[in-house]
Amino acid sequence: MRHHRKAKGWTLEQLADQVGVCRETFGNIERGKAAPLFETDEKIAAAPGVPTPGSGERARPLVDIHGTPSRMNDDRLARAGKMLTAFPG
Repeated sequence: MRHHRKAKGWTLEQLADQVGVCRETFGNIERGKAAPLFETDEKIAAAPGVPTPGSGERARPLVDIHGTPSRMNDDRLARAGKMLTAFPG
């Protein structure tokens, strides 16, 4: 999202206002320090000019996978990260 936002010439504040979340929250989402709530994902997708997640058969599994880490404790998240980096390519 950060690359798209900067390519459009938007500030973090402008996009956060457009989506309806505070700048700090949106910054944390961009940096991967926070996972957005499903409602926030919907607002991001509905904002004009903001790219939406993929569609087709890949979309649903990606949405499901995206939410899973936000529900993990730190230990499980670290183990899941190691498992994902072990997959080739």
